[in-house]
Amino acid sequence: MSATDGLLVEAAQLAAELDTADPPTLLDVRWRLAGPPGRIDYAAGHLPSAVFVDLDTALCGPPGPAGRHPLPDPAALQAALRAAGVRAGHHVVVYDGGDGMAAARAWWTLRWAGHRPVRVLHGGFPAWLAADLPVSTDEPHPVTGDVTVTPGGLPVLDAAAAARLAAADDGVLLDVRAASRYRGEHEPVDPVAGHVPGAVNLPAPEYVADGRFPSGAALRDRFADAGVSAEAPVGAYCGSGVTAAQAVLALHLAGRPDAALYVGSWSNWVADPDRPVAVSPPPEA
Repeated sequence: MSATDGLLVEAAQLAAELDTADPPTLLDVRWRLAGPPGRIDYAAGHLPSAVFVDLDTALCGPPGPAGRHPLPDPAALQAALRAAGVRAGHHVVVYDGGDGMAAARAWWTLRWAGHRPVRVLHGGFPAWLAADLPVSTDEPHPVTGDVTVTPGGLPVLDAAAAARLAAADDGVLLDVRAASRYRGEHEPVDPVAGHVPGAVNLPAPEYVADGRFPSGAALRDRFADAGVSAEAPVGAYCGSGVTAAQAVLALHLAGRPDAALYVGSWSNWVADPDRPVAVSPPPEA
């Protein structure tokens, strides 16, 4: 058993599983923060039998004070997953355009919703292409699934809980945005720059590259360098809870399945002007 069992699947292994009598359900969740919708990429070519599921409208709630990618309404999520053919207890594999962020948020959302048998295609669609595996432009029409959404399968932080964790002597709240955003030098998306007071910066490229994770041991070492011990409570946030979901996946791979996600993340934190904002000086030349 490796650290990735039940969390990640390589392209060749997935291809073998799809060629069985009971293949996993495939969800294409390609997404960009800015740019053409992922459905355009899906229409141009996708894994055979994959169903497109929109991150913004199906896997998240509408943007607002709760954040740019808040938790979805459970009933709406259940309807979207059933429409995509997700069945209770049946394996699901999610994939994105390669950076692993949207797929990780989809993985997290299904786990949070109580559906445990879900994995991420390691390396996403580019890994499938690199393995010279078949691509389809046919849009499947799956039989409606029967999955039941039961929220609470993974731990969640709201703003108050994130603040307590960041201030705790025995806990770590990871801010996985770029260092310049954490320091408050600039903010390209949200109206206020800076970070949650007490949060520790660990930019995502320091633990994942091109949507691929290092070994569990390497991840444990990297998180330990950021102050994450084997016992201390840990949570993560980013701009809107997408990149941070990837951090939670990395923490699972590192042996921390108790890691919490601040779903609203910075976009929720700054929605309340009374919440404190910290900035850090730039590193010395």
